Amino acid sequence: MNTQTPGRVIVTGGGSGLGAAIVEAIRDAGGTPFVFDRDVSNVSGAKALEVDVSNREAVEAAVKEAADSLGGLDAVVTAAGIDRCGKLGDVPAEEWEKVIGVNLLGTVSVIRAALPYLKGSRGRAITIASTLGLRALPDATAYCASKFGVIGFSRALAAETGGVIGVTTIIPGGMKTHFFDDRDEQYKPQDDSKLNDPANVAQAVVFALSQPFGSEVRELLITPAEEGSWP
Repeated sequence: MNTQTPGRVIVTGGGSGLGAAIVEAIRDAGGTPFVFDRDVSNVSGAKALEVDVSNREAVEAAVKEAADSLGGLDAVVTAAGIDRCGKLGDVPAEEWEKVIGVNLLGTVSVIRAALPYLKGSRGRAITIASTLGLRALPDATAYCASKFGVIGFSRALAAETGGVIGVTTIIPGGMKTHFFDDRDEQYKPQDDSKLNDPANVAQAVVFALSQPFGSEVRELLITPAEEGSWP
């Protein structure tokens, strides 16, 4: 199989967690990552911009700056994500909507801004969903809505752009990152030994990015062996 290197790749949320693991995996595979994150203080070995992906105008400016700096784009990976757990009536509306703004609208804004560059390079958009984009749980209305939305958006985009760019949705289960740190205790994993290493998910991203032209991994579900939120 004639695989290819990941190329020039914007990674949102690349300052920590899964995003940082993806940045490292892309670099190890011979690609050139460019990080978007609200906190880029820990980023090393890659260019980075401080960006709030829920701000569409900031995203548009950042994508142009990244593409100009790299001489084009071959892919984007939308790994930025947040959560606000709790019953619908208990989560403040602005916090609930922020989850949609980052996880769903941020994904859309980055890909929309990058689309002309991706069409030019016949590149790829890799979206990061979740097992909670396939299965709904209580006290997770914002996160489920955002990740169900990411899956629906990605499938529609793949249908719209087939043969022009590649679109892959990565659907990870629970990972051992700091994603759960700011949650109330009742919403934290009870046994983090059963969580996946984000490096494993990052390798799945590189696999999708490395497909030869004309071959697409449309969706890839990767979970720890004892995942509780799937099927």
